[in-house]
Amino acid sequence: MSEKRQQQFESVDMNSLDQATLSKLPMTIKIFLENCLRHFDEQTVKQKHIDMLLDWNNPKYQDSEIPFFPARVLLQDLSGIPLIVDLAAMRDVMADWGGDPLKINPLKPIEAVIDHSIMVDYYGSSQSHDLNKQKDYERNMERYQFFKWAQQSLQNVRIVPPDTGIVHQINIEYLARGVFVEKTDDPEKFALYPDTVVGTDSHTTMVNGLGILGWGVGGIEAEAVALGQPIPLTIPKVVGVRLTGALQPGVTATDLVLTLTAQLRAHGVVGKFVEFFGPGLKSLSIADRVTVANMSPEFGSTSALFPFDAKTLSYFKLTGRHPAHCQIIEEYLKDHHLFYMEQSANQVAFTEELTCDLSAIEPC
Repeated sequence: MSEKRQQQFESVDMNSLDQATLSKLPMTIKIFLENCLRHFDEQTVKQKHIDMLLDWNNPKYQDSEIPFFPARVLLQDLSGIPLIVDLAAMRDVMADWGGDPLKINPLKPIEAVIDHSIMVDYYGSSQSHDLNKQKDYERNMERYQFFKWAQQSLQNVRIVPPDTGIVHQINIEYLARGVFVEKTDDPEKFALYPDTVVGTDSHTTMVNGLGILGWGVGGIEAEAVALGQPIPLTIPKVVGVRLTGALQPGVTATDLVLTLTAQLRAHGVVGKFVEFFGPGLKSLSIADRVTVANMSPEFGSTSALFPFDAKTLSYFKLTGRHPAHCQIIEEYLKDHHLFYMEQSANQVAFTEELTCDLSAIEPC
């Protein structure tokens, strides 16, 4: 970054690490490494966690755990409402104890998207949309009033109203940051770090198509993250999938997904992290990438990461992210070795490696 930007922003210095070691790490491991370095306190995150990630492929660490602090929590409203109900209940208990209930707030941003809600009661007229929306509010008034209270009363809670879109569509088009820009104790400085997320829907992995690491968790895990607790993870096994060629005319994203799903199921990726790389990456649109990432639960991996590259940055600009934020994303990720560069991808050492020739995929 420029000297002026370096003075304005602070972040973990990935350049202080051994560059030869860093160049061999999968992007997934680099994200976990940055997370541990940023939360290093010798209590929850210790030097041994950082050392294990730098030597993550060593068999002696295969059963070792690291703590992971996701940057935000994504809720689909039906599975996520118990979390917000728990926060309201905590405030009641705090009031009963004579404390200040306003002190009860999530420490990590919570974003709840109300989707799959509106039903088709009216159709065949120009008023159908408005009538169906009105009916939805009548049916769910009590629930929506509670969500509105949560957004107005709790810090770090954002509600996306019904009739806006599907949760994962909203996540990639509006909510995904790429890079978080967070206030610090110094009013003139902001902290920068990668966007990561856990959600109460298994298909949270769709956001992996934007280079953002995330996956689905249960409500208790999501609540723990919202309250500032880490997720304990066994040192990940990362399966690299080298993509070559390009899809032929008439071959769709569905054909791509079904082919990759069959290949990854046959190989066995349950509980592992999948990461895509290779010359074929540049031929895949963001729509193709998020479609593949969305299917991670179907082939069994924890995540299916497409690293952040020039095409991802173009998508952030296309979907209306502020130009200044897009510049921060590009500079931060490049400075911290988290921006995909084709020329250095061949140096990466994965746990296992597969190849998929996109040009050989046929309509299914």
